[in-house]
Amino acid sequence: MIRPPHLLRTLALAGLLALGGCGHSARTAGADGIAAEAPKKDFSIGWSIYAGWMPWPYAQEAGIVKKWADKYGISIKLVQVNDYVESVNQYTAGKLDGVVATSMDTLTIPAAGGKDTTVVVLGDYSDGNDGVVLKNAHSLADIKGRSVNLVELSVSQYLLARGLEKSGLKLSDIKIVNTGDADIVGAFSSPQVTAVVTWNPQLSEVKKAQGATLVFDSHQIPNEILDCLSVSSATLKANPALGKALAGIWYETMSIMQRDDAAGRAARAQMAHDAGATPEGYDAQLKTTHLYYAAGDAVKLAKSGELVTVMDRVRQFSFAKGLFGPAATSVDTIGIQFAGGKTLGDAGNVKLRFDPVFMQMAADGKL
Repeated sequence: MIRPPHLLRTLALAGLLALGGCGHSARTAGADGIAAEAPKKDFSIGWSIYAGWMPWPYAQEAGIVKKWADKYGISIKLVQVNDYVESVNQYTAGKLDGVVATSMDTLTIPAAGGKDTTVVVLGDYSDGNDGVVLKNAHSLADIKGRSVNLVELSVSQYLLARGLEKSGLKLSDIKIVNTGDADIVGAFSSPQVTAVVTWNPQLSEVKKAQGATLVFDSHQIPNEILDCLSVSSATLKANPALGKALAGIWYETMSIMQRDDAAGRAARAQMAHDAGATPEGYDAQLKTTHLYYAAGDAVKLAKSGELVTVMDRVRQFSFAKGLFGPAATSVDTIGIQFAGGKTLGDAGNVKLRFDPVFMQMAADGKL
């Protein structure tokens, strides 16, 4: 199973430029800054193949999506988009009502493009799915002076930046060689390439190379490569039933897939099949994917200062790399709102919202 590429620069910036970058909504907004939108009944949510997102297509196949949509008198269609960044771009362009994506990509593509977006479900974080591998090395400190192959301006570069920071180094201490995710394994087989940053399943392959050592991985930065289900804030405001149904779908599916019985194994086997993986291979990927199976645990994160700290790191990195678009003049250009009214950046231009209300309803059994 190939993890989708994150933040491919040409696509992301093309989306930003098309939307004008960091602009305020042209539609009339209420006191909360969210644009007005007419209620509707039919919704589409985009997804792409990744271990933490396979519960969504399974839920559709198992009838869980229809069950919860029917409960709230709506229709929800889950749409597979083969190219991950394209799924985020389609959401940004209004072709989808919601999408699964990393918190970083949600910030730097739709939010930075001016689309007010609300995170409805905090699904999982990479807990070892992303890593730095060196040849003939004992620690990350040995990376100094090397050329490093990775997908530039991706979560791989973010992971590397965080690892270097923890080791007392800087990105200027290495040279980045932009390499497509499909080419990472082949590149590392070359004697000239001695450092790569990548994600599973490529990570598991490069670790097998002679003389290779995993020197840093996402297990060491919990919640920083965070996967979310996000929906247009205007759509959610006009149709709160959508948020309720999506939370219901997710947590019912979580309750099934975590079970160590025939039903749980069958669910995970179907997810593996949908991902093009074996059940054993999929279970191995789940071991390095920290899923928030319980709604209460996700709510705890959503209400914590840790989430604010993590998103501050993410926005600082994103702005420094130009991922807020050419119109952004400071890291505070985009407002990010959290539970309890805490805001990072411009409170008058909030474009990314972490709202735990629907997860809280699931935790309280009130859906």
